[in-house]
Amino acid sequence: MNTYGVIMAGGGGTRFWPLSRHEEPKQLLNLSGKDLMINETIDRVSTLTDKDNIFIVTNVDQVPKMLEATNGRIQPNHILSEPSARNTAACIGYAALEIVEKYGDGVMTIFPSDHFIKNEEAFTAILKEAIKVADEEDALITLGITPTFASTGYGYIRFEKGDENLAKKVVEFKEKPDAATAEKYVASGEYAWNSGMFVWKASVILDEFKELLPDVYACLEQIKAGLNTADEAQIINEVYPTIPSISIDYGIMEKSDKVKVISAEMGWNDVGSWDNLGVLYDGDDKGNVFAGDHIAIETTNTITYSGKRLITTIGVDNLIVVETDDAILVCDKNRAQDVKKIVDQLKKDGRSELL
Repeated sequence: MNTYGVIMAGGGGTRFWPLSRHEEPKQLLNLSGKDLMINETIDRVSTLTDKDNIFIVTNVDQVPKMLEATNGRIQPNHILSEPSARNTAACIGYAALEIVEKYGDGVMTIFPSDHFIKNEEAFTAILKEAIKVADEEDALITLGITPTFASTGYGYIRFEKGDENLAKKVVEFKEKPDAATAEKYVASGEYAWNSGMFVWKASVILDEFKELLPDVYACLEQIKAGLNTADEAQIINEVYPTIPSISIDYGIMEKSDKVKVISAEMGWNDVGSWDNLGVLYDGDDKGNVFAGDHIAIETTNTITYSGKRLITTIGVDNLIVVETDDAILVCDKNRAQDVKKIVDQLKKDGRSELL
């Protein structure tokens, strides 16, 4: 059975404003100084399957730059365009439908486009095990990350601790906890971080859509009728915006009895906001992380990112400072998650040139 890679790349990356913009979001940026995040993801997934079997699902406005960024890496017709953002269930259902109807059933490995994996050998090894389980058991596998600290920034997956199998039965999914609850989760030894990476057969997940998300499945059936016809693009453009917006976690993973989790240590990080930049760059002995030209005097626990100009800091602590051609961000490091509020305010103010 074929193995397919599906990369979800439709997000706006608003927490990385002002560098990340609507048409050039985080996944199309070179945050690491090595390559674009989408290309690093493609190369990582290619250790599991041929690049001819890799697909990207992205927003229609991002397609031109996605085609340019991935030129020579994957087939252009494997970049699937979403006419509107309808959350992860629609994204995954659309990709599963495309695979089954055009290329034949197989095991889908599904990844966000913007994760950092330090130990790629461990990543490849555990994914190969997950592919085997999904193929043999028709299970829905979610990749968990063995917690290294009591994080309040990640969701958690509780599993049957006494299950001796590699893929353990999932008991429940938990939202991001407070600090005290996170401590209890980690101490119990029966929780993994929710990485948002999945492995399952395309046909199996479509069956789960039919049973658990019939409204979404009905829309997928309408799209299916247009695939491989002259009206394919028109039907997708008409139907896709009507798909109910729901995440794959809420819609299927929390309801299905087929869900299992495989926990692993692979040096994983979500790289979801500016305060995570230290994952990609080495810090100094004062807790600072600098990317680009900088001079720092009596500066501690600070992150700076400069595109072209010199950033200088004196006597500051716990700041994020980001410079681009048309905007500068100065933010308390503890408020990194609130950068998206700047984007919301710019939308309210009608300042589309900065979005």
